[in-house]
Amino acid sequence: MTTKIDEWLLEILACPKSKAPLRLDEEAGELVCDESGLAYPIRDGIPVLLVDEAREIR
Repeated sequence: MTTKIDEWLLEILACPKSKAPLRLDEEAGELVCDESGLAYPIRDGIPVLLVDEAREIR
């Protein structure tokens, strides 16, 4: 399952923990912050940018 996020939205989204930009991992359906090491889920096309909902990727 691949997930799509509009480019303009991806450009303005930031990690709530580190404030760093996010990158889209289409295969996993997540927004990833390399700086904080967190991956935020995308549910029904909506990014869930809550630190408590994120998973650690390190």
